[in-house]
Amino acid sequence: MRSITARFGLLVLCVGGLSACTSTPYTPKPDDPAFAPVIPSLNEQQLEPNGGIFRDNYANSLYSDIKAHRVGDIITVDLAESTRAQKRATTQQGKDSSVNINPLSLGGAPVNVGGYPLQASMSSSNEFDGQANTNQSNSLQGSITVSVAQVLDNGNLLVQGEKWIMLNTGEEYVRISGMIRPQDIGADNRVESTRVANARIYYGGTGDFANTQTRGWLAKFFNSPWLPF
Repeated sequence: MRSITARFGLLVLCVGGLSACTSTPYTPKPDDPAFAPVIPSLNEQQLEPNGGIFRDNYANSLYSDIKAHRVGDIITVDLAESTRAQKRATTQQGKDSSVNINPLSLGGAPVNVGGYPLQASMSSSNEFDGQANTNQSNSLQGSITVSVAQVLDNGNLLVQGEKWIMLNTGEEYVRISGMIRPQDIGADNRVESTRVANARIYYGGTGDFANTQTRGWLAKFFNSPWLPF
């Protein structure tokens, strides 16, 4: 009996160790390539001097503005995310059935077994009642300045950026990436986060404050589908 218990304990430790190795917590760090600022490459065209005051490769049209439109330009994204979901479901099911077999007869005479007529009856009842109610809301307000990482052929801009704030208990960060239409950018180079297509917005933290809100790997194992009980 002791050997079986010891083997079972060893199996649990091995499975827990494997789950710990496969679920190593990810710790975000600054300057992630997916969110780091993009530095534009210097690709200045060498034009022949013509004696003019203005240079064509730096001149702007009288009708142009200063809105971001090149790789490396910066845009301020105003975070105005607010979501709310509510769901309620009620299910009721019921079923009743009964079967009666009258006394059997053979040649017009009832069939008796031990002096009792042969008959049977059966009934069943099945009921199910289920209810579910879910209510969830999230809100994120603020602003973050991102840089243009790529200009697509249709003129849309792929942007990415992050903001890190150092606190006494750790660090907090905001990350965002997505696609912006130049038409949605205001004259002050600002755009609302609700107009960022395929947006990926992350808000989290690192340090002791964030670790206290995370369950350990063994607690996660006992709440995972791998537990056979």
